[in-house]
Amino acid sequence: MAIKQKLSEGALTKLFITIVMLLLAVVMVIPFLWMISTSLKTPAEVFEYPIKWIPPHPTFEHHVKVWTGPKSFGTYYLNSLKIAIVGMVTATFLSAFAAYGFARISFKGRNPLFMLYLSMMMVPPQVLFVPKFLMFDWAGIYNTHWALILPGMFTIFGVFMLRQFFLTIPNEITESAFIDGAGHFRIFFRLILPLAKPALATLAIIDFSWQWNDYENALVFLIDEDLYTVPLGLQNFILENTVDYNGMMAAASAGIVPMIAVFVIGQRYIIQGLTNSAVKG
Repeated sequence: MAIKQKLSEGALTKLFITIVMLLLAVVMVIPFLWMISTSLKTPAEVFEYPIKWIPPHPTFEHHVKVWTGPKSFGTYYLNSLKIAIVGMVTATFLSAFAAYGFARISFKGRNPLFMLYLSMMMVPPQVLFVPKFLMFDWAGIYNTHWALILPGMFTIFGVFMLRQFFLTIPNEITESAFIDGAGHFRIFFRLILPLAKPALATLAIIDFSWQWNDYENALVFLIDEDLYTVPLGLQNFILENTVDYNGMMAAASAGIVPMIAVFVIGQRYIIQGLTNSAVKG
């Protein structure tokens, strides 16, 4: 009886948690549903109350205008893809390289240096705008995509996250490789990186979303409109006396597609890593 009671209590707990998570998921999805719904409405239907989630006469006029208008989103899309993909790939690799050094290579002052490195996370990014502006202007990369790509190659959070993951890999693996004559580079590329696919995929997804949604740096360091990214391109829908909510929501709907694609591609590595960890446990 006691066992049955415990099983029933466990089932009720799981059911309660599932319901709570389902409600939270619904709350998070509602803004996206409103965004898609608004992109299919006419301007007069945007502020109707009560809200009509399914427009009586859906129109794709605003989606077509986003891509074929005088200020086509195609250029902004390609610019954002270029910056986000290059930044994601380089930031993930460089973070893994630095994290390996902090996790697997013993040298004097390693831990204090790592703590000093982490302390840089406490510096607000807005404080660095003026120094970066002067540096980029001196280097001749102001008003170019390099002003966004180069800083995006380095992420303190990425180094911290991957270091913590590398510390969970048993030392016996690298020690046996050292005995067989492998060096740090071979161990890093042949042993550590394949084992770190879940962590690398997670960092890649997070970093891509950061790079794709970066508005402040693009606003400060880009002037020419043909260099604009998607977040800056959304400003085109803020008119002099009004806001084109339909066009803005249509552009925003298109803007979330790459993030969904990156998540769908990377999630299988995360799930695979969790499954392997469970099997090993």
